[in-house]
Amino acid sequence: MTAMPAGCSRYVQLSSDDFRARLPEALDIYVRAMRYPAGTAEQRAPMWLTHALREGWRCMAALDADDVLLGVAYGYRGRAGQWWHEQVRHGLSRRSGAAEADRWLSDYFELTEIHVRPENQGHQIGEDLLRGLLDGVPSANVLLSTPEGTSRAWKLYRRTGFVDVLRDYHFAGDPRPFAILGRELPLDPR
Repeated sequence: MTAMPAGCSRYVQLSSDDFRARLPEALDIYVRAMRYPAGTAEQRAPMWLTHALREGWRCMAALDADDVLLGVAYGYRGRAGQWWHEQVRHGLSRRSGAAEADRWLSDYFELTEIHVRPENQGHQIGEDLLRGLLDGVPSANVLLSTPEGTSRAWKLYRRTGFVDVLRDYHFAGDPRPFAILGRELPLDPR
């Protein structure tokens, strides 16, 4: 058994009901970790609840000894017709061609969110959440989007074998550049 990261006492898979019950706590972590303005949580809540209804949805949580949420990660099977899928297909097809878009998007798990409380970052929690979430996912690939720029998240993704799929991409309605990163599944053992 490996030692738990500082402050973390256990990792659990959350059901959609558990996720719904912990949504305010999870969104607080999201807003703080991403440095989003106040009010963002209320805007995102309906979307996160809708995500929990998608095929293949799964969620991992890191908890401390008092059952406080330290981090959360979730995702689901990506499909044609979903907003993110269509955005990425459009960008990837334009830059690399339809065959490359099909290679990545024909069978993938979308790692939609992964966030750790800022005061708990840098203690292996993010990687443990990532590995726990992806363990046993039957898809061929995993894809995610992350804002461009140096961050702990970037280091985590590179350390776990994610490669560039599409860089400097602008999603509709967001002025920031994003990177789409991906890798084949399963993850390599530590």
